[in-house]
Amino acid sequence: YERCGKYRLISMIFYTLVFINYIVYFFYPLPIPLPRYFPWDYWISFVIFLIIFIPGMTLMGIGMKDSGKEGEAPQKDTVMFGGIYDKMRHPQAVGEVNLFLALGILFNSPFLAIFSLVWYPVYYLFCKIEERDLLLRFGEQYAEYKKRVGMFPIRRSTKESTVE
Repeated sequence: YERCGKYRLISMIFYTLVFINYIVYFFYPLPIPLPRYFPWDYWISFVIFLIIFIPGMTLMGIGMKDSGKEGEAPQKDTVMFGGIYDKMRHPQAVGEVNLFLALGILFNSPFLAIFSLVWYPVYYLFCKIEERDLLLRFGEQYAEYKKRVGMFPIRRSTKESTVE
């Protein structure tokens, strides 16, 4: 549990470094054959940013609330979560991964928006690895949970459903 908590802290540090690099790129863009800014007025980028950012932060916040202290570091006494976790298995990851794209659009940068797409397979892999840990920790209870709750999409939970 302690090691997993350290891994989560390290991942938060890397997340912060990525965020800082987005800011640095905004001020010091690479000389690449892409336009520096989107071809529309900035207010359009800002509206698109809000459309992505608000649901992403909301999903992250709800996931953090429903996971409690487990979101920061694994707890030995944790029981399976409820709330948003009855609708999808990884709400925090879904909310967080979209923030990279939102940030690229906020900075009005085609390069950062395109580059942000690299995080989607990274987060998918992260979720698959995390599920191995959860199967070890919760056993059959988590296996049954996986059968009834989708990995990402918010949908109605059913016992027959096995869609990831």
